[in-house]
Amino acid sequence: MARLALRALAILAGTIFVASSGIFFLIHLSGDPTYGFLPVNTSPEIRESVRDRLGLDQPLVTQYVMFLRDAFTLDFGYSWSLRQPAAEAVLRVFPATLQLALIGTVSAVVVGVVLGVITSARRSGPLEWVLSATTLVGLAIPGFWLGTLLILLFAVELGWFPSSGSAGLRSMVLPIIALTLHPASMIARLVRANMRDVESTMYIRTARAKGLPARAVQWRHMLPNAVLPAVAYVGLHAAGLIGGAIVIESVFAWPGVGRMALQAALERDMPVIHAFVVLSAVMVTMVNILVDLTAMAIDPRLRSSQVMSHAT
Repeated sequence: MARLALRALAILAGTIFVASSGIFFLIHLSGDPTYGFLPVNTSPEIRESVRDRLGLDQPLVTQYVMFLRDAFTLDFGYSWSLRQPAAEAVLRVFPATLQLALIGTVSAVVVGVVLGVITSARRSGPLEWVLSATTLVGLAIPGFWLGTLLILLFAVELGWFPSSGSAGLRSMVLPIIALTLHPASMIARLVRANMRDVESTMYIRTARAKGLPARAVQWRHMLPNAVLPAVAYVGLHAAGLIGGAIVIESVFAWPGVGRMALQAALERDMPVIHAFVVLSAVMVTMVNILVDLTAMAIDPRLRSSQVMSHAT
């Protein structure tokens, strides 16, 4: 466990360093950041005064060192566009994004696993064809396009759900569907492929020879061995979930950190962008730790390998 924690901290520190460096140089290569939030006709004196107050008049190396220091101390400064501390602004809307991401991830895992088990057991027939076609469509449709279609059909035409905002559970249905369809489709196909691979192993044949019910064989014996690639995919998808949240929150006007980050990028609000990236790195690292712990809980062999590697 200690080895896993140290590895996670090292990955987190490296991620913060690389991401912060990338943000710093990209923003400065794009020109004077003050042009992102000050009017074009601002006088040179006022612009220079703002640059001096924000520390933008310092040498580039000094700004870079201060930028990295702020990243590791979680002090991101004052938001140029929101007129408040950047960390406070991001943390204020982060629960809305976390709520959407957690429900979307759990929904994707549940739906994907169930569809994967069903399609692995039904090798032919209309149900298997429909479910397979659905997963292919889910992998092919971009999230923003799916979100637009959902709004047009269920919000504009049918009026079943609101098209924007976060007023109650009904307003979460369409964003969660748009955020869930792609990962659920991928998990379903991973589970189905691995279920069919596990099906031919000797211990599954033995379980069936003992007269165990088909459902018991599928859910108790096959699934724990077939679900590990899907669990690993959840960890890999965590970073993509952040990018997906930016798109989905923009489509549905969801008041989350993704929408704020997009607006900050358009206005070149470096403190908010910096806070968003560091917070995202922390969240992705925590998700991957949970994924590793889940994988070790499912497969005892992974726990044994951790113990052996620690012993050596």
